[in-house]
Amino acid sequence: MPRHAPASGSADPLDLHGVIPPTITAFHDDESLDEAATAAHAEFVVEHGAHAVFPLGTNGEFPLLSAAERERVVEVVSTAVGDDVPVIAGVGAPGTRETIRHAERAAAAGADGLVVVTPYYYPMDDEAAIDHYRRVADAVDRPVYVYHIPPLTGTYLSTAAMAEIADIDGVAGLKDTSGDVPWLGQVRSDNPDLTVLAGHNALLYAGLELGCAGVVSSVSNAFPELVVDLYEAFDDGDEDRAQELQETVRDVVNAFDRGPYMAGVKTALAERDVDFDPGPLRDPLRTMDDAETAALVEDLASIGLL
Repeated sequence: MPRHAPASGSADPLDLHGVIPPTITAFHDDESLDEAATAAHAEFVVEHGAHAVFPLGTNGEFPLLSAAERERVVEVVSTAVGDDVPVIAGVGAPGTRETIRHAERAAAAGADGLVVVTPYYYPMDDEAAIDHYRRVADAVDRPVYVYHIPPLTGTYLSTAAMAEIADIDGVAGLKDTSGDVPWLGQVRSDNPDLTVLAGHNALLYAGLELGCAGVVSSVSNAFPELVVDLYEAFDDGDEDRAQELQETVRDVVNAFDRGPYMAGVKTALAERDVDFDPGPLRDPLRTMDDAETAALVEDLASIGLL
């Protein structure tokens, strides 16, 4: 149970809190699904202190996977770590019917909770968003967590819409990667029964200060111990130490940003002494070239992580 850190919301049956890595989907060199490495990565973050895992998020490359692959990822991750920590699986899609099908498959595959990204591609008003989450929550017997990431989806939920969504039976929480601190603070204040998770690497400490029960950080995929240390420092009441570690997280993000979008996590994992190969990203995403990898390694070594 958290001591100084905020607790999860009363509407959350999974009591999500702490560090929840958005685990990777590993691929072989031919970009086919590497089930063993995908499961091994989930085991790796749990062994380093993660409190739950979130397969099929952005770092899980979910839009690039088939429905069968997505179901299989949930199966192998749930089998690997589901007895140790909650598994909350991404099930989002552009359409409501497709989202419900993904949700049903994920629940059958062993997911404890379902993370539903706001529908993307088509513009969506508040009424459509509320109806979308109501239909998904009504269709499945698992807690639903809203995934709000406007920079990638193009959908920005109003605080009023989020309050109505929070009142839907079955909606247990929110993972926010908007980067909008006033929005996050308002939603946290307006919906005290909701578990709120900070999903922006630059705002992990700020999110905890605002009352978020936990953090979802891509950095925790490669360096889970760093983000766990940040959370535990905050939970111990050592906010100075937590702020220092937030600066280290920022330095890692800057190192990751030397290369193509999302390539830093898998490259860093490949450079660590882990017993699995994360493999490439799936096209059209691009992995780091030799020069980018060398720069990343230099940066991470300079801050003591490699």
